[in-house]
Amino acid sequence: MGRRRHPDLYCAPFPLYVVRFHRDTGTVVTGGGGGASKTGIKNALHFLRLERISGRISASLLHAYDTDTKATMSLALTGDMLATGQDDCCHILQYQHRQGDGRNDQTGVNDRGSRKRKPSKSNPEASAGGTKNETPEISLHPVTVVQTDLSPDHLQKAVCFNVDSTKLLTGGADGCVRVWEFPGMKKLYDFKAHEGEIEDITVSPDNKVVTVGQDFRCCVWESDQLLSELNWNENLPNIPDRMYKYRSCRFGKVLDQKKSLRLYTVQIPHKRERRPPQCYITKWDGHSFLPLLTEPCGNEVISCLAVSDCGTFLGLGSVTGSVAIYISFSLQKLYYVHEAHGIVVTDLAFIPDSKEGRALRGDNEAAMLSVAVDSRCKLHVLPNRRTYPVWLLFILCAVLVIGAIILLQYTFPDFF
Repeated sequence: MGRRRHPDLYCAPFPLYVVRFHRDTGTVVTGGGGGASKTGIKNALHFLRLERISGRISASLLHAYDTDTKATMSLALTGDMLATGQDDCCHILQYQHRQGDGRNDQTGVNDRGSRKRKPSKSNPEASAGGTKNETPEISLHPVTVVQTDLSPDHLQKAVCFNVDSTKLLTGGADGCVRVWEFPGMKKLYDFKAHEGEIEDITVSPDNKVVTVGQDFRCCVWESDQLLSELNWNENLPNIPDRMYKYRSCRFGKVLDQKKSLRLYTVQIPHKRERRPPQCYITKWDGHSFLPLLTEPCGNEVISCLAVSDCGTFLGLGSVTGSVAIYISFSLQKLYYVHEAHGIVVTDLAFIPDSKEGRALRGDNEAAMLSVAVDSRCKLHVLPNRRTYPVWLLFILCAVLVIGAIILLQYTFPDFF
């Protein structure tokens, strides 16, 4: 009997590369495609509605937005705007979501491509005004397009907003970071951050920018000025400098410490070996950028990283399709599914700590979505860990001490 397969939440008709959870509407946005190759594989953004039914989360397709011949490889959301990386350009789209309260008054095709039901002649109310449609309606409108990469590879690899969404940062295969005024998309400045491709970009609440590239470097920037270059293995002398490269970077909060901030980076082996060495996670102070803790995270090469809203959990996806959740305090693994996907995991997204997110998560401590090139979106749930109040521990200790004294009195009566 084969290994039990991790169930699918949603399966798209094309490879998936990005997934995000829209905080305001509770909608999941995922995208990808087959690119410009004439294989018949579509390129699109899919908008999913998540619902908790009989204690389980299910997904349904709300809207599909065709992206022509360009696959979406990177994605960032803010308010009602989407920034999508497609080839060497960043496409800005305006997103509208409203609860359907209109009436379907004619036969046709709605936003999701399903047929509208024709009114019945025997029902005057339906014939006059149609049937009430309570399904959420989504529409997307192109706003502008800017070129964000000038390399021969024509690939924008990373995109993110700053904290107040007044700036959009993009990184491409040409190694340059470009900073745009948002939503006008006027280029403010650009700078050469890495030799070769930029792998990831993240921005701190005080607008410090951290970039990682294929040139083995992880850099901290203020505007276009280099502040520092991080060295994760300075306290690990047995690891040569060029043996590992940075793969991902993310800032995260510290629970119950509003002024504290953490940066998390993932390091993967530079060369593929027959017996692959360990990958590593490093936790840094988000203000001083000093390393606080480094822990191994297995021999599977890490492909993506996510941090939960509260900063308590880290999500890791691997090139072999495995998915794991770690606790940020000690960088210890809490959850793991071996080869949840059939191929490389391309993106992860925690269900946020919003009203809609908490309703979906239920009694679970965390819930995370993963997407992969196998076209599947999967849900990973971390059940609440059992905890006991401090007063109960004190009572148990007191009972144990009293029990030990009674036992000693009974066993050695001459000593008491």
